[in-house]
Amino acid sequence: MNGFVSWLPVTDAPAGRRLAVKDVIDVADMPTGAGNPRWLATHSIPKHDAAAVRALRAEFTVVGKTHTDELAYSLTGTNAHYGTPVNPAAPDRMPGGSSSGTATVVAAGLADLGLGTDTAGSIRVPASYTGLFGLRPTHSRAPRAGIVPLAPSFDVPALLARDLTTLGAGARLLLDDVGAAARPRTIWWPADVPVAETVRKVLRGTLTRLVGAGFELTTTPLFDTGGWDRVRAAFSTAQAAEVWEQHGEWVRQERPIFGRNVSARLELAAEVTPRMAAEAHAVLRTASDRILRALADDRVLALPATPYPAPLLADPGSGRAAVVRLTCLAPILGAPALSLPVTRIDGLPLGLSLIASPGSDESLLTTAELLH
Repeated sequence: MNGFVSWLPVTDAPAGRRLAVKDVIDVADMPTGAGNPRWLATHSIPKHDAAAVRALRAEFTVVGKTHTDELAYSLTGTNAHYGTPVNPAAPDRMPGGSSSGTATVVAAGLADLGLGTDTAGSIRVPASYTGLFGLRPTHSRAPRAGIVPLAPSFDVPALLARDLTTLGAGARLLLDDVGAAARPRTIWWPADVPVAETVRKVLRGTLTRLVGAGFELTTTPLFDTGGWDRVRAAFSTAQAAEVWEQHGEWVRQERPIFGRNVSARLELAAEVTPRMAAEAHAVLRTASDRILRALADDRVLALPATPYPAPLLADPGSGRAAVVRLTCLAPILGAPALSLPVTRIDGLPLGLSLIASPGSDESLLTTAELLH
């Protein structure tokens, strides 16, 4: 049913704004399965809502829990045990993950707001593939209690919606204080962004609306030669080390069956040494310091949310490195990132991602209004 786990059927939902919750986030008296049958079997049903769910209940009603990639450790939206939720924008293509079910339910109109998580792009990728707005908040502003961790240094609860008004309402409830709402002055579209020229041209064209609204546009390169891949590799290593720290003992003890891609990723995670993790974090600190200094000068970094529209379902393992090159920057910075459904290529949605300084979530939403 469009990726919906019907522990609480949509048809029985009360009137009002509806909230769908990713199945790594606790909802009282509903199982949390983390996309894997063995996890479901070895963990008790939570008695309390996750903090993020509790905050959103002030204005939204939970109508069900939604499928996820296993342990949220994938970006495709596929699941070897439960299947792949249908992408309403392109049924023959991936929905993106790991907040796959949440995205498809919201895109299909079965919920108004989706609560998922974003570690390496798990909200922004499905937002781009299904034509939704997706907000990854400032890492320090959103509560993480009651969520199955993946890599805690980078994990954050995040939101999906079909419109900015609903997304903004969810953000107001989810975030712990009032952040900066002042509009930035400069849009930074790096000349070295690693995507095809077609994607670069189409998305840069959307930024002319911001220039027309009084923004300056700069195209200063983000990295030196090889920098995008160096930072992406360091992020993947640091993430993998934390994944194994969180779940390695459970994997060894329970011997769960995983899909091929998730299994291969966990095998590599088990081989990450403390020295490898420390070296990776050093690379990330250097990159983060440099980018944050640039963003502090009233800039918003604009990037493709994904390097291409949703891939075909027949190609589930393609392109992870190309995606993570773009999506890893916000988690490295601990910064808010907003994916906007601004264009289509060959009829398929493609998002533009805006990244601002930590704490500037409201500023991103204000800027986004100028593009819609």
